[in-house]
Amino acid sequence: MSTSTPTGSHPVVETRIQEPEPAPEKKQSILRQPIAVWAIAFACMVSFMGIGLVDPILPAISKELDASAGQTMLLFTSYLFITGIAMFFTGWVSSRIGVKTTLLVGLILIIAFAALAGASGTVGEIIGFRAGWGLGNALFISTALSAIVGAAAGGSSQAVMLYEAALGVGMAVGPLVGGLLGSISWRGPFFGTAALMAIGFIAIISLLRAPKKDASAPVQKHAFTAGLKALKDPALRVLAFTALFYNFAFFVLLAYSPYPLEAAAAKHGTEFGAHELGLVFFGWGVALAIASVFLAPILTRRFGLRPVLFAMLGLLAVMMACAAVWHESVVALIVFIVIAGLGQGVMNTALTETVMEATSLPRSIASSTYSGVRFIGGAIAPAVAGPVSDAVGAGAPYWMAVATLAVSILVLVFGGHLLTRAQRPHETAVAEAEAITRGAD
Repeated sequence: MSTSTPTGSHPVVETRIQEPEPAPEKKQSILRQPIAVWAIAFACMVSFMGIGLVDPILPAISKELDASAGQTMLLFTSYLFITGIAMFFTGWVSSRIGVKTTLLVGLILIIAFAALAGASGTVGEIIGFRAGWGLGNALFISTALSAIVGAAAGGSSQAVMLYEAALGVGMAVGPLVGGLLGSISWRGPFFGTAALMAIGFIAIISLLRAPKKDASAPVQKHAFTAGLKALKDPALRVLAFTALFYNFAFFVLLAYSPYPLEAAAAKHGTEFGAHELGLVFFGWGVALAIASVFLAPILTRRFGLRPVLFAMLGLLAVMMACAAVWHESVVALIVFIVIAGLGQGVMNTALTETVMEATSLPRSIASSTYSGVRFIGGAIAPAVAGPVSDAVGAGAPYWMAVATLAVSILVLVFGGHLLTRAQRPHETAVAEAEAITRGAD
């Protein structure tokens, strides 16, 4: 407010009353969340446990059901192949029936097929039921992030931190739980997963409320073929095929390594059962989780996405070559597996961040399409590793992994000119977590 001063009079001194500054808002604690958020986070953890849960019990299934290593590794193949194919269409499903319904349908499928796998009498039945499990997992994990973000308190960044924590804990704990229950019976991990997911189902259906519909902002419905059409994007296609060959190596390590570990221990007169395998891959999972959540952001912000991708692919190729050479040493294999977990954790985050940066496609479509191709790459590895090991030798699958990692590097080299948009990691944690979700292995 200004005041005029008449000539010859004393000036009027303007007085401003300074209003007190509002007290800074107290930051919402990440632990103070609605109970519905914890229900979804728990189910997420169990869902990601399912990836590595069967790893420690593969040799036990081979013995109990008189199956070859190649047959039991198909438990990964059927699961990953169906998950990958379904990823192309989960956006179409959830845009029509809603997030909560998609979550619950996914959980029902996981519960049913996990229990059926535990009751199976042949390895062929388990392979088939794992395929159904993969379908349920694709429906669940493709919508879990948006459900947590919608229900969480304290902003989306806090929700993402919870989601990433659930992902990391699930990947790490899965092999440990599989080893503990598998030391009692190979059926234990399957029934255990079904029971835990049933608890998650009850919690979500009771506690998670469907969002209120806003007539002014109708839900965008994706076309059935949107995921497949996304592969026409050149940058996404380069990254998807990079991930396909990389994920082949990822699942050579995860699905095949229990067999040379057990064989190396037997050669030295020691027993290496489900419990011991569970501990090894628990260490791998912890390394993967720490690198994904903490190490990867530091490296990508310091050096950029593409240099980190090349460095991690090179590191993983070296670890696979070392595993091929020293596959008869239990200690060496354990060291290489855990170090590879660090590289894989960084690689997962950096690669999926690059997907978010390199294309102008909607993030949900880009990440689901990329992940669909990636899961298919993981599905091929277990199907090939067993027969190659039997025909050529125990180190051969690791050499194949070295070769596919080299192909990944070449794809990035020759397709690098298409990735000019991907200069830095994505600016939002939500997009980063969404990408990691659909690419988490």
